[in-house]
Amino acid sequence: MAKERRRAVLELLQRPGNTRCADCGAPDPDWASYTLGVFICLSCSGIHRNIPQVSKVKSVRLDAWEEAQVEFMASHGNDAARDTYESKVPPFYYRPTFSDCQLLREQWIRAKYERQEFTHPDKQEPYSAGYREGFLWKRGRDNGQFLSRKFVLTEREGSLKYFNRNDAKEPKAVMKIEHLNATFQPAKIGHPHGLQVTYLKDNSTRNIFVYHEDGKEIVDWFNALRAARFHYLQVAFPGASDADLVPKLSRNYLKEGYMEKTGPKQTEGFRKRWFTMDDRRLMYFKDPLDAFARGEVFIGSRESGYTVLDGLPPSTQGHHWPHGITIVTPERRFLLACETETEQRAWVEAFRKVVDRPMLPQEYAVEAHFKHKP
Repeated sequence: MAKERRRAVLELLQRPGNTRCADCGAPDPDWASYTLGVFICLSCSGIHRNIPQVSKVKSVRLDAWEEAQVEFMASHGNDAARDTYESKVPPFYYRPTFSDCQLLREQWIRAKYERQEFTHPDKQEPYSAGYREGFLWKRGRDNGQFLSRKFVLTEREGSLKYFNRNDAKEPKAVMKIEHLNATFQPAKIGHPHGLQVTYLKDNSTRNIFVYHEDGKEIVDWFNALRAARFHYLQVAFPGASDADLVPKLSRNYLKEGYMEKTGPKQTEGFRKRWFTMDDRRLMYFKDPLDAFARGEVFIGSRESGYTVLDGLPPSTQGHHWPHGITIVTPERRFLLACETETEQRAWVEAFRKVVDRPMLPQEYAVEAHFKHKP
């Protein structure tokens, strides 16, 4: 009987909707919440274990199943749960995948099942109100210390501001929603709730690094920023559909990591720098947590004369790392070197993805600005 019940649960995994984790979309889930009626992956099952008052989990393959539990799973399943627990997810709300950090996945699961934010829209107030203020720990630009700073997000003014003192009349910085991006960077920042916010200042990228001790609080900030961007873009592109706008709300970097680079004359020695590929902007920093890039390179498309080559010109000297990359732009060549062949392949793939993509009209304006930089 026990084997038959387990076989019956395994068969349920083949039903449409059940072949991927109900929460992060990972393929071939082999765990289940027998109180919610969903099939989930091992990673998400660990998060479900932390909310035992809502969800109780079992292995589909290893645990014993009772008849009533099998019947419950059969009458529910991932599609039915989605219809219930995700019925009112705002279009701007970030739906994490299995490649996202633990924090985003945990707060998504808690929002769905524990807080039921997407069955009761009044619970979405913290990120959908169009205004938010509070305190975040922000890394100092020069000393690297994290200090509590007041942040104010206002859709009406189209900006995120922060203040160096609670009683300060003027903000230390005003970040326009139009040029804002936010991405979770727990490893880089050294805190599981670490968020990197970037904005353009005089058309150069400025980074700020923040966190909040409360996971819900920082994810609410992240989704509030996405909501503000969504409403800004709805006004800027009145004919665009939600599906067109949602990918533009926030973006993860195509690739980050250390490479060596040489200067424009290509006679100086190579220096190790932290590189970030943010859409078409390749930036390099002395330290991964620097506020400003040492330099930015625009990577256009093949039709505009940009190419990426394996290796370095034969005469190149001064690099310690053996695996070279040459980026050819209409103006000059950029010579880079990676420590391992795996890193080189990953960088070349990221660059080619960008180079193979035709440029949008607005990207030509960005390219022109780079060409006229002093």
